[in-house]
Amino acid sequence: MQSRTERPDAVVDAPADNWVDRFAPPRTRPWLRLSRADRPIGTWLLLLPCWWGIGLAMMADAPRLFDLWIALACALGAFVMRGAGCTWNDITDRAIDAQVARTRSRPLPSGQVGLRGAYLWLGLQGLVGLAILVTLGQAAVWMGVASLALVAIYPFAKRFTWWPQLFLGFAFNWGVMLAYAAHMGRVDAAPVVAWLGAIAWTIFYDTIYAHQDVEDDALIGVRSTARLFADRSPQILAGFAVAAVAVLAVAVGLTGRNQLMGWAGVLAFGLHLMWQLQKFRPDQGDICLELFRSNRDSGLILALFLAIAGLA
Repeated sequence: MQSRTERPDAVVDAPADNWVDRFAPPRTRPWLRLSRADRPIGTWLLLLPCWWGIGLAMMADAPRLFDLWIALACALGAFVMRGAGCTWNDITDRAIDAQVARTRSRPLPSGQVGLRGAYLWLGLQGLVGLAILVTLGQAAVWMGVASLALVAIYPFAKRFTWWPQLFLGFAFNWGVMLAYAAHMGRVDAAPVVAWLGAIAWTIFYDTIYAHQDVEDDALIGVRSTARLFADRSPQILAGFAVAAVAVLAVAVGLTGRNQLMGWAGVLAFGLHLMWQLQKFRPDQGDICLELFRSNRDSGLILALFLAIAGLA
């Protein structure tokens, strides 16, 4: 098995021995890396709010056989559209990425993929995502179309605000409303409130992630909540964790059935965030990356409890 050092084209911050580097045909690797397929955590963080939305819809209504397809379509769509979003992000950030140690090995700044090819790849992924979206009904289609503006704006947020993590939260958690709409044919208060709680969660985990780059970001003038919060990050992130838990609890309370099980899930979710805060060290990049990736588990915990509540 080749090590990372024996793969000069590998992206330096991708998980060691990821499936793209190990198994994908060599010609496909630059494109899969451009879509961040070599690091699945982003797909999970895009998918999990969608699954929360299905759970909330089942609690507000009742489970349906179609929910199985919604869950699968969201998984496929999260993989494809996360890839499209990352491609767009790398197109807009290619000059910045070339100046940051952690990102200069990505396909565009390293020259593995050309700009024209990146645009074509972006379009192809968008078409696949659209094909999946139209199977979820008219309300979900409109929600998907509405999200495009948020996705387009996010890569530029770090240039004009200290809060790019807020804009990421707007876009990355839209699926909680989209999946709810796919089940119900409409958007009610519960998924909107859950979207707000999930935004607080995104600020929490992406600030932890951004602490890996604070020195490079300061040198090139890129803004982030990690730079804004600086040494106060642990205390401020504790506030966002509390906000996420409180708002998600309200979202559960706006549903009609098995709220105690839903609240138990929110509590377990909150306990995981508390564990992250106890381990958080802003100046230790390895720990920041480990904690960022652990948010797959916190999101899955809540998704599981909401699914049980919806099915009971």
